[in-house]
Amino acid sequence: MDGLPTPQRYRAAIAIWLTISMSVVDATIANVALPTIAGELGADPATSVWIVNAYQLAITVLLLPFAALGDRIGHRRVYLPGILVFVVGSMACALSQTLAQIIAARMAQGIGAAAIMSMNAAMVRATYPLSMLGRGIGYNALVLSLSAASGPTLGALLLSVVAWPWLFAVNLPLGLAAFALGLRSLPRTQGHGGRPNYLSALLSALMLGPAVFGSESLTRGETALGWPLLALAVVAGVLLWRRDRSRPAPLLPVDLLRIPLFALSICTSIVSFAAQMLALVTLPFLLQSVLERSVLASGLLISLWPLAVAVTAPLAGRLSDRYPAGVLGGIGLGVFAIGLLGLSLLGTAPSTPAILVAMATCGAGFGFFQSPNNRTLLNVAPRERSGAAGGMLATARLLGQSTGAVAVAAGFHNAGVGAAHLLLRAAAIAAAIAAVISLLRLRVRRST
Repeated sequence: MDGLPTPQRYRAAIAIWLTISMSVVDATIANVALPTIAGELGADPATSVWIVNAYQLAITVLLLPFAALGDRIGHRRVYLPGILVFVVGSMACALSQTLAQIIAARMAQGIGAAAIMSMNAAMVRATYPLSMLGRGIGYNALVLSLSAASGPTLGALLLSVVAWPWLFAVNLPLGLAAFALGLRSLPRTQGHGGRPNYLSALLSALMLGPAVFGSESLTRGETALGWPLLALAVVAGVLLWRRDRSRPAPLLPVDLLRIPLFALSICTSIVSFAAQMLALVTLPFLLQSVLERSVLASGLLISLWPLAVAVTAPLAGRLSDRYPAGVLGGIGLGVFAIGLLGLSLLGTAPSTPAILVAMATCGAGFGFFQSPNNRTLLNVAPRERSGAAGGMLATARLLGQSTGAVAVAAGFHNAGVGAAHLLLRAAAIAAAIAAVISLLRLRVRRST
């Protein structure tokens, strides 16, 4: 069946949007509330960071295993329990009385979020007919961008009127509504029914988790921890590649990476998200420490970025149903690179309109790339491998973001906040490279 009939499609889309907004807003709210939570629980800043790290670690190590599980037993049977686990984890966060309790609860949230994120793309593909797939992905990007833009503001507003546990308690009605609506309307997909691959799941966890945290340890100068973690990640990755390369439905989807269009789209994602994170982590320091803007003013200026994504992503999604992603992605990433270059050339006393124009250009370019790229990743993969394609999409985003964040940490460690303009130029170069990779997909399309 090519997508769901109306009005079931509308109900399924609303369930997906509720789930996306819940997970995205919750992540940004937790970041904003971290100092408040640490203060009330009597935790030092270094230890309290694990409130964020525990969530990220669970997502990192479980994305690919959940993606493979969804292809095996059916995507809905991973997605819906993921919503419930996220809700239970949110309730546990709200009831936490100690730092250890909230870290454990955040890890439970991360498990639910990993199930949701790994299956989200497969749910979208099964919900919309192929002729509307780009449009559906664009709507998803719109919801995600609006959620990301509103998260910090919503978190600050809630903290001004209620205690921090309510930041997590708000997920209960949202999650239960998404689950109830999804139970009635989300598409039922059949899995291939293969045997579970426990060893590959373990190797995947030992590859991705240590890779991310080993890189972060090196940027903090913790070489005694960082290098062994990276060595473990490399060994686990090699073993996973050798184990899965001849399997018909591998946990690490090497079969999909053999499709040139898929591989180029994954590379485009990794490089572009690295450029995005390079900029988004650098910008608060540039605006506040170098340009001496207030925290509120900085937040308002940066919020124009996701708002611009929300404008262009649905448009690009519609266009991707008619035009190649290589062209649309190349144009979008070229505009993104121009916006990043503009931010890097702002000088020491830029006007507010100049900052706003550069922010809007970055967001518009990135939004114009994202929807067509995601559509290609889902469309080029076989339908029975939708979970694996979605898992690779989420993993590529995570790897790119982690690379960008580590690059910023290394730059600030070596040169302080004075490296901000240089880091933004590096982001512009990365975006330009991603644009070239995107355009290379045109040659693949013509030759296949």
